[in-house]
Amino acid sequence: MITHPSYAVEPWSLRETELNLDVLPQSESVFALSNGHVGWRGNLDEGEPHGLPGSYLNGVFELRPLPYAEAGFGYPESGQTVINVTNGKVIRLLVDDEPFDLRYGRLRSHERVLDLRSGLLHRTVVWTSPAGRTVQVRSTRLVSFTQRSIAAIGYEVEPLDSEVRVVLQSELVANEELPDTGGDPRVSAALRSPLRHEEDFAKELRLRLLHRTENSGLRVACAADHVVNGPDTTRTSGESGPDVARLTVTSVLKPGQALRVEKFVSYGWSKVRSRPAVRDQVDAALAAARSTGWQGLVDQQRGYLDDFWARSDVEVEGDAEIQQAVRFALFHVLQAGARAEERAIPAKGLTGSGYDGHSFWDTETFVLPLLTYTSPDAVAEALRWRQSTLPAARQRARQLGLKGATFPWRTVDGQECSAYWPAGTAAFHVNADVADAVVRYVSSTGDEDFERETGVELLVETARLWRSLGHHDHHGRFHIDGVTGPDEYSAVADDNTYTNLMAQANLRAAADAVERHTERAAAMGVDDEETAAWRDAAESMTVPYDGALGVHEQSAGYTGHQVWDFAATKPDQYPLMLHFPYFDIYRKQVVKQADLVLAMYLRGDAFDDEQKARNFAYYEALTVRDSSLSACCQAVMAAEVGHLRLAWDYLGEAALMDLKDLENNTRDGLHIASLAGTWIALVAGFGGMRHREGVLSFAPSLPEKLARLAFTVMVRGRRLRVEITDSVTTYTMVEGAPLEVNHYGRPVTVSDKAPQTLPVPAPAARPEPKQPPGRRPGRRA
Repeated sequence: MITHPSYAVEPWSLRETELNLDVLPQSESVFALSNGHVGWRGNLDEGEPHGLPGSYLNGVFELRPLPYAEAGFGYPESGQTVINVTNGKVIRLLVDDEPFDLRYGRLRSHERVLDLRSGLLHRTVVWTSPAGRTVQVRSTRLVSFTQRSIAAIGYEVEPLDSEVRVVLQSELVANEELPDTGGDPRVSAALRSPLRHEEDFAKELRLRLLHRTENSGLRVACAADHVVNGPDTTRTSGESGPDVARLTVTSVLKPGQALRVEKFVSYGWSKVRSRPAVRDQVDAALAAARSTGWQGLVDQQRGYLDDFWARSDVEVEGDAEIQQAVRFALFHVLQAGARAEERAIPAKGLTGSGYDGHSFWDTETFVLPLLTYTSPDAVAEALRWRQSTLPAARQRARQLGLKGATFPWRTVDGQECSAYWPAGTAAFHVNADVADAVVRYVSSTGDEDFERETGVELLVETARLWRSLGHHDHHGRFHIDGVTGPDEYSAVADDNTYTNLMAQANLRAAADAVERHTERAAAMGVDDEETAAWRDAAESMTVPYDGALGVHEQSAGYTGHQVWDFAATKPDQYPLMLHFPYFDIYRKQVVKQADLVLAMYLRGDAFDDEQKARNFAYYEALTVRDSSLSACCQAVMAAEVGHLRLAWDYLGEAALMDLKDLENNTRDGLHIASLAGTWIALVAGFGGMRHREGVLSFAPSLPEKLARLAFTVMVRGRRLRVEITDSVTTYTMVEGAPLEVNHYGRPVTVSDKAPQTLPVPAPAARPEPKQPPGRRPGRRA
């Protein structure tokens, strides 16, 4: 865990005041910079020491075989693993022939600051070499939001006590050696030297490397240019080889003199473009960045983020740690999706190689809700990526004997990569999650062009899947059997409530969209008979309920299963999947992550208040949270049913998942969905925000320790600010036309001339539910 005191709690930055090599891999993740297209882990400028080197391009992967002890029809044949592309971060330093390596000599001070308002990573180091020479190194790093292919570094060295001879080696490095991976399924597969050399180049201050992946056939180019400022003694030279291109800068510096190098790095890749075309692409991007200049890139970055924070900031009074965490979360979710542009948003973003760089349902269910109300253009791009993968999804559906489209459980480019079918192929709910994201985006933006060009196709093909996957019984009830819901500890079950309710909403939304866009639907072959079948399936959808217990079942018969022996489970045996056979887990009542509880959040219209309270208490006693996706959902529903203190504790777990490395795997990359869950827990939990049937509603309530919560959401071109205290909520229209919202079911109209301040009722008192032994969230002080 990241527990040493060098991480300061500050409202607008993450500051590391000393270097601790024990948590270097974790710090590389939290200090990662990305724009959704290019990702740089927060490795030290010199390249070593490191935990996990990481330079990523969204969509660049290598294929690998998926071996099976016994193959089966429909099993995916190839896996996809994100690769570490050419590293443009490296700037090595020698001081009087001594390598600047923080493991040697004397490290007098070391500070890194991730500035969330400017999007810059600053580093300041004072180091004395083994020979007794002391230098100060300052660096600033950015990955540009405004110039999608560009990253840049400003690196400066200055002697503090005597004249020194310095050598800087600015490099592009391909096929870096990576650490061995273990048996944890959340860790990426190890791929050695995935890039095959095609070109290398070094001339004057410019460098370039061009490679191709052997199996996936992707061409990757990286180029760099430099601005060098130093005393008259400064000299430069360049060289290149198959996997390294290097600019060497030498100088003699006196105290008070500095050598500064500004390094501009561009990336490009393609599966179809020629070698000259990809080469020209990175050269052109580099020329544009050089024209903008270092300060221009810095100014553009600040301007982009000023606009983002104006429409997205969340203010929390009473918990400084959560205030820092939610801004950290907003920044990293923005980095994951801002410039992905018709590419997936991976579960780790571009901060690490965990889960092989795959995208899951996490994107649509956790990440896109945040982006919908803060950066809606990124949501449209993410859903267009899903649309671009429909050919593969249709083919997968046909392979499984189904109609419509079956989206993959885990993927980079749209092909299914999950070799474990109970938690992969059987997890059909991903299709309804995609549809849910479509409905949310259209409802919150009113983007009719998107609905017609993209949304209708996604809704129709997923509706066709549900109609072919499910069936009517002899009583006319509609069932969806043999599926896996969000809880991966309950696989291949009949009538999973979450899946059925989300499929029901999917079927209705598809039928409604077809009525609005008849020409588009006709072009897809949709007729009245088909839409009638969708509506019939939706209306007769089975929702399992245990009348004796008075709770909804997670799936048919679930409450009749034996309860897991929590008392005999040791604390170090979590997560269960790493210590017990799935066979044993699957047949017991034990919940990995919110499943029915998530259904109550996303389909709250299907439950009354008392059902929600009883369901929450029942499943709280079974949920072990072996997934980072769970705490935020439990926070939302705990707040809704009146357990505000418990909701606050769950918020802390979601918010600090990476800053405190709660699952001991932040080294592999950040948990982007849990970061988004921080916003969800605050806005949907304590803000009580719901958006259903085109109506935006709020039911706010704060835990005792929070004095104030304020946030802004974008809805249909408007900018609505919500400010909550323990007694009142104020709604203010910051920008845009008047908007009617519901406050605890009461409609009120908010305009820029008429803010609305309304009372916050006290929540109903309920006995606090119990959790499995040892699995209660940590109490927040």
